[in-house]
Amino acid sequence: MRTELHRQHTSALDDVRNLGILAHVDAGKTTVTERILYATGTTHKRGEVHDGTTITDFDSQERDRGITIFAAAASCTWAGHRINLIDTPGHVDFADEVERSLRVLDGAIAVFDAVAGVEPQSESVWRQADRHGVPRIAFVNKLDRAGADLDTAVTSIRERLHVTPLVVQLPIGHEDGFTGVVDLLRMRALVWADGSGSYEEGEVPDGLRDEAQRRRRLLDETVAELHPGALEEFCARSELSRRTLTGALRELTRTGEGVVVLCGSAYRNRGVEPLLDAVVAYLPSPLDVPPVRGTLGEAVQERAADPAAPFAALAFKVNATATGRLTYLRVYSGTIRKGEAVLDVGARRTERIGRILRVRADRHVDVDTAVAGDIVAVIGPKAARAGATLCAPDAPLVLEPPTVADPVVSVAVEARRSTDTERLMAALVRLVEEDPSLAVRTDSETGQTVLSGMGELHLEVAAEKIRRAHGLELRVGRPQVAYRETVARGVSGLVYRHVKQDGGAGQFAHVVIDVEPWEEAGGDPGAVEFAFRSAVVGGRVPQEYVRAVEAGCRDALLEGPVGGHPVTGVRVTLTDGATHPKDSSEMAFRTAGRFALREALRSSAMVLLEPVVELTATVPDEAVGGVLGDLAARRGRVSGSTARAGAVVITATVPLAELFGYATRLRSRTQGRGTFTTRATGYAPAPAAVSG
Repeated sequence: MRTELHRQHTSALDDVRNLGILAHVDAGKTTVTERILYATGTTHKRGEVHDGTTITDFDSQERDRGITIFAAAASCTWAGHRINLIDTPGHVDFADEVERSLRVLDGAIAVFDAVAGVEPQSESVWRQADRHGVPRIAFVNKLDRAGADLDTAVTSIRERLHVTPLVVQLPIGHEDGFTGVVDLLRMRALVWADGSGSYEEGEVPDGLRDEAQRRRRLLDETVAELHPGALEEFCARSELSRRTLTGALRELTRTGEGVVVLCGSAYRNRGVEPLLDAVVAYLPSPLDVPPVRGTLGEAVQERAADPAAPFAALAFKVNATATGRLTYLRVYSGTIRKGEAVLDVGARRTERIGRILRVRADRHVDVDTAVAGDIVAVIGPKAARAGATLCAPDAPLVLEPPTVADPVVSVAVEARRSTDTERLMAALVRLVEEDPSLAVRTDSETGQTVLSGMGELHLEVAAEKIRRAHGLELRVGRPQVAYRETVARGVSGLVYRHVKQDGGAGQFAHVVIDVEPWEEAGGDPGAVEFAFRSAVVGGRVPQEYVRAVEAGCRDALLEGPVGGHPVTGVRVTLTDGATHPKDSSEMAFRTAGRFALREALRSSAMVLLEPVVELTATVPDEAVGGVLGDLAARRGRVSGSTARAGAVVITATVPLAELFGYATRLRSRTQGRGTFTTRATGYAPAPAAVSG
């Protein structure tokens, strides 16, 4: 009986696809998601971004601004498979939402604009997916636009993403005349006669037959070069069977050696059904991905996607709604039932699951159970935050949480009425619970409440959310960037003795340290890094005290000598030291490490670092000169420009501090026709900021 039950669960898991929709802002991500929901019968009316009628962009700010801000989950079915979708934001300020989503996904659809190809944020989310090992297929969207070209978009995928594109479709018609595609695997034409979404299948048009055969041959050759099994058949028959080609495309997709490329126009309902077929055919199920790894103390454990295994799930999103606190979970192993108790490992408390919800954006359907492979929301846990592990109380496990980027922009916030101060603090606490990439602190000098985030738009959205959700009137200060400090020239042999005797046991610690820039130690000068090592010989400083010195150094890095900003890009070497048989302790050596590094930094040549971004601006030909001059005035360094259909695409590296209010400036210089996007690239020295 147990074997039969396991077989049923395995079969069900094989029919599940957990995937995200990734893209640059305005590439058509949300429209693709809406058309998928419509094609699968999940919705009966097509949602439109420009009308504010989308299912996944349900937040009022998303509809007002016409962009995705919050990752939204939705479930649908296609060809007997359950598809759990997450529509992710495309704006750089909300990259942490993408990071949290990718942590729990098994696959993704990367959407590209057929005119623009790979854009800056397309590249960023692609790299994020690379880090998480998430297999992807590509959908070249908007083939009905003027200037759309599949081959140009595919070339940009190959050159900018350094991946082998495996194009399985050929467009029928160009730009406004785009009506369908040729399926190169089956050599059949799929034509959408109207906007209903249904297509007619037929013979390949005579005028495209030779081109379709040439592209199928190219696809066979490319796959044979990458896949040993396909190569063997290709050498024997000079072509690949449809079955061999499909199997090879599936394996190449899941290993990341190639990316299957499809095309269409989501807005016109052309190409969505074949895209869903490709999701089912090529992207992995929970059974196809490696078992999740977690830790229990020092031991590493693996949990397979087995509903009969102990329960383990990762919370990747928290949302406070009028109906309660929703915690979104990816269930990696086991089964959870309504009313059962789970252990929140990080908070070290047991929570009870009150309700389990199958999610469709802001609409939910109650279910009694969730099993391995599911993405659901639960009501009940009161302390779980994004990144928390929920597991069976008798089988604890800690899953690796998503990484959280350091905030780069801050604003001071205060309630207009002093009586609302407590309500504001409560609202800020809830905001940080929902979005870990936000941070709240009190400035020790001014006493102001400071809200920090990933960009100007990120903080605008956060402030507006407080206004709308809590009915609070706010004052928001001018944005300030998060500076860092680093060492340009270090010091060697700095001696620090910490001696304290005030009755009873004393404190004694003697340390000698070297401080050097991270790049001199072999690191990337732009990386946010701290390295510590011990070169002490003869046991003059015991290992437990070495760890205490390192902890003290980390304390000292929180405030640098130039302006009190965090210090980064530093390597500290403990070269010598001495102990006292009675008065030495870990606390004494931690204190010595902190004061020694503070003194060493004051003696070093320090550099102030400021965050910089890569800016990509698309402007009319006649406005190029004015835009370039404005970028130069903002300390921008232009790295390239490309002509594109009556416009010029300018790429430049610009300090983030110089871009506050740039959207208004660009619109005025281009008569409202200019657009720009940014992508964080790290930190660079601020001008004339060397100290010491």
